[in-house]
This record gives sequence, C-alpha cells and structure tokens, in this order.
Amino acid sequence: MDHAPVLREAVVELLTPALERGGVFVDATIGRGGHSRALLEAAPAAQLVGIDRDPAAVAACSADFAAYGDRVRIVQDGFENLAAVLERLGVASVRGVLFDLGVSSPQLDEPARGFSFRNDGPLDMRMDPTQPRTAEDVVNNYAEAELARVISKYGEERFARRIAKAIVRSRPVSGTRALAEIVKEAIPAATRRTGGHPARRTFQALRIEVNGELDALERGLVDAVDYCEPHGRVVAISYHSLEDRIVKRFFNEQAQGCTCPPDFPVCVCGRKERVRVLTKRPVRADLQEIGQNPRAEAAKLRAIERLDVEGAA
Repeated sequence: MDHAPVLREAVVELLTPALERGGVFVDATIGRGGHSRALLEAAPAAQLVGIDRDPAAVAACSADFAAYGDRVRIVQDGFENLAAVLERLGVASVRGVLFDLGVSSPQLDEPARGFSFRNDGPLDMRMDPTQPRTAEDVVNNYAEAELARVISKYGEERFARRIAKAIVRSRPVSGTRALAEIVKEAIPAATRRTGGHPARRTFQALRIEVNGELDALERGLVDAVDYCEPHGRVVAISYHSLEDRIVKRFFNEQAQGCTCPPDFPVCVCGRKERVRVLTKRPVRADLQEIGQNPRAEAAKLRAIERLDVEGAA
C-alpha cells in the first residue's frame, strides 16, 4: 500500500530555499523516501544522505533511488548517530535535515513487525530487527512498577498502574491482539468509549521504550544543528506530545541569546542565538490531507534556520 508523506508540501517549501544552490541534506528517517524524492526534484543541485534504522526501508530506498546515482547515499543507522554517519561519509556540513518521527506507515501495515494493535502479530516493535530488546521482553519481564512507569511516562496513560497489573497477571502475554485485549479490559468501560482505541497509548509507550526513541531524538537534534551550515534548516515532524515537547524546547533553547540577569550592565555569559525559529506555531495538515491520510491529523511540523553566528554552549 502506498502512502503519501505527511506535510510533503510544507517540507519542500521550508527546505528548498536552503538547497537551491546545492549542498547536502539529510533525511534522518527516510522510510520509503517520499519527502526526499520531492526535495531532490525541487532542488536539482542538492545531494541526499538518507538514514533509517529499518533495513527494509534502506533496501527499498536503495533500489528506488538508484536512478539518482551519486546524488544519493542511503545508510542503515539511527539518527542518534547522525554525526558519526556524516563523518564516515566525509560530509563536513549540511544544508538541511529532516526528521519525520515515530513509526512509519509500512511498519504499521506489516503485522509481523508488531507495531499495530489492529492486526495480530508478534510483540516485536523493533525498528531495527537486529537489536536485542523486543516488546515481548518488556511486557513479560519488566517488574510491575517499571512497566507502569514506562506506560505512564511514554504513553501518558492515566491508567498505567491498572494496565501494568493486568499485564503481569496475564503473563506470559504473546501477540499484539492478546495485549490489546488485556489493555482494553484494564481500562474502565466509560473511558473506553472515547479517545480512540484504548491500547493506543500503551503500544506507543512500549514502542518508545523498545527503540529508545526520545533519547535518540535529543541526540539527533544536537548533531543536526551542529552540522548545519549558516542558513541551513532543520525540520521536524512529530506525532505525539512527548516528541513535540522535545523539539519545541530544543529549538527555543537554540534560539535563545544572552541569559544574563536584566540588571547586568553588559553580557558576561557570551551566549548568542544559534538559530531562528521559522514556525511560531507548528504547521498542521489541512482537512484535505487528513482525509487522504488520517495519520497526518496528529502531525506537527516545526522548523529552524541556522544563523551565521556561533553561540556559547
């Protein structure tokens, strides 16, 4: 099944000005390459470094982008290792970086990957199938208190303790459908009638825990700004509040200048703005895009531009 990349036009509009004269841009979560393909067409002089943890995505993009020849390099890795990837490729600086966060539509559509509560499959949820920890490990081996912490922190689930208790009582749990039913039964009936599928938050929490997504995001954003040339841009699309808070906070911190108290006669901290925030409010999908791609409804896009000034850390 084909999926249109979320907020494709907004991504092209924001990144193309930085790429019109060429240079390298990084798609840190290339997936099936929809955003990158649009950017390569919009900026014919630009080159792409595509990164993804998922070997299936890397294989698909390596084949699909072969016609672009030396303009494109695809690497299997996580964006938490962005600096190491660029160093390995001999790339000293970039003109743009895109993060399209979370799980991809092809991953959700494949029951064997275990990401979706709508299809029965193994409790896997690994973006990189070679990594050791799976969702089954978390579900069946974490202590009840630790499991509740994960579900509360990463799923923002107010019934985390009830869900963790129900999971521990039902062990061993095998399969996504069984887990979804346990979660559903643990949540009060009145609450289950609103707010979408009752297992959505728990599945999100397990996926984030298995893949270390939030720590990876913080490290990837730092590398993205560090490697951006002056007037280069970083764009991030998030799909839940935990990701969006990290992106918003980091962008605002990088855009902050002097932090000295107002009564200081001169600046002694030496801090200067490193970026300019391009999106005062996050860009959201319109009703037409949401109708064509329901996943776009949750998307929030934020963007910054690197300034020609190096601030203090």
